[in-house]
Amino acid sequence: MRRALPQITCRVSDTLIARGHHGLIVTAPESATGLVETAHALEVELAALVHSQVFLLGDDPVLLLISAAHRVDPERTGARLEGPLIPAPPHLVVHYTGQLPGSVAPVGHPANLPTWVDSRLAEHRELWAAGGSPGTVFRTSYQELLRITAGLSLAVD
Repeated sequence: MRRALPQITCRVSDTLIARGHHGLIVTAPESATGLVETAHALEVELAALVHSQVFLLGDDPVLLLISAAHRVDPERTGARLEGPLIPAPPHLVVHYTGQLPGSVAPVGHPANLPTWVDSRLAEHRELWAAGGSPGTVFRTSYQELLRITAGLSLAVD
């Protein structure tokens, strides 16, 4: 039985289509409750999952798209971005993206966020990113991710 996608996921799909992506968002199996389980369910390496994280660079929100196999060192990455970098609290993640932490898609937010894409994601031919609501994902590539987000490549530590 098919279930309708949540409205936020439809907005992500519409944004993807408007930016030249096929817009297909799928639901991961119910057993995929975290990044490791999602990678296993999709039969991909954890490093091929895109983890969207909202940070504050000074007072401004920014989006970092990171390989799920890596962690951000806010001090080192902030130095590269020339400002203090701190993780946004959950209520600000929702405010800036309209999406819940852990389900944030790279696109489909109320306003475009300055975006940096982890250069290590380029090591994978195929990437999977959150679709804006729990349990939803879409397939993309590194170059396409840069294009659809107007993101800049960054060596994230």
